[in-house]
Amino acid sequence: MVFLHWLLPVSAWLLALGWAWQVVDRWLHRNSVPDLNLLSECLPLKADAPHLTVIVPACNEQDGIETTLRGLLASRGLQLQILAVNDRSTDATGARMEAIAAECAADNAVGGHTLEVIHIRELPHGWLGKPHALATAARRAQAKWILFTDGDVEFASEVLVRALGFAQREQVDHLAVLPDWVAVSRAEMALQGAMFALTGWGLRYWKIADPKAKDFLGVGAFNLMRKASYEALGGFETLRMEVLEDLRMGWRVKQFGMRQQVAWGCGMVRVRWANGAWGVVRNLEKNIFALFRFQMILALAACAGMMLHTVWPLLAIAAGGTARVAGVSTYLAMAAVYALQQRRTHVPAGYVLFFPFASALFLFAMLRSITMTILRNGVVWRGTHYPLRELRAAAGDRW
Repeated sequence: MVFLHWLLPVSAWLLALGWAWQVVDRWLHRNSVPDLNLLSECLPLKADAPHLTVIVPACNEQDGIETTLRGLLASRGLQLQILAVNDRSTDATGARMEAIAAECAADNAVGGHTLEVIHIRELPHGWLGKPHALATAARRAQAKWILFTDGDVEFASEVLVRALGFAQREQVDHLAVLPDWVAVSRAEMALQGAMFALTGWGLRYWKIADPKAKDFLGVGAFNLMRKASYEALGGFETLRMEVLEDLRMGWRVKQFGMRQQVAWGCGMVRVRWANGAWGVVRNLEKNIFALFRFQMILALAACAGMMLHTVWPLLAIAAGGTARVAGVSTYLAMAAVYALQQRRTHVPAGYVLFFPFASALFLFAMLRSITMTILRNGVVWRGTHYPLRELRAAAGDRW
């Protein structure tokens, strides 16, 4: 009875106030993050060297790699050195890379771009696949700037020159560009809307550029770095067993006092987050436990927080009285958050009705990631097992 008459209403109102603050905070900072669509080109062009090295690692990405490479080759306004890394693929990824590289060579590097394919046959001990692929290619980088991306990303022809121009003008060491997360099905849209709504509780995009703030970011689809800064950090050699190598590199940039910036790339950089709802769960399998540095207490605390967002408003509505008002207020605030982020996520505010199902699926994915990692005594990804003991030792105990 105490639970119904006191604890539930009070906690429900606290949660509602938390979501209301999310609305205020996002409204106040709705235009604080630069948008590449609104930025102009600003490059001192020289024809004697590439302006940007683009590194594209791919393992069994035969369905997306051609779109990625052709999109890069269509880039205008700068010269690219493109390094495509075929990382132990067992499908046609390597063959398709080579075919596009042959076309590029036959066209005599139209646009000034070059494309080189690097084949990795074996993974050395003590490395995860992607950090090894990135580090291997980075040693061949000729430009003063390196873009680390993925093999399933779509690029608009002007995005690279705008991103590089912005990075130069702002004199940053690292620029992370937030892509359009393409959602095909309603389930994917529901999950995408919930993900962006929830991440706002722990990630303030507008504080990332503040050198005094602890906020940081790394985006696997678009991490642009000065080569000198990358090398000063020790490169991906320092992240050999890091599951979240993109995010951890962003963390290291901030930890070493380097300048970091984030920008929206809506309509200019696109990537499909996952293939259906189960694809989301599968993609989070290796990432969630790693996000909490493989620490059980932290991971379970995060699961408890997710359960609070999932269950508490529904319990409050079912309880009636003032608790019901709090529960309804929570969903109204969530709907406002969805509306504020719609320009970036393309998920209508009405999808807040699916929030309980989406957040429940995220909770399941979190618990599954923890359970599978413990049962397997490590992470299994792309056919390779990485021992939990080694992952924990490399991860450290904090962000």
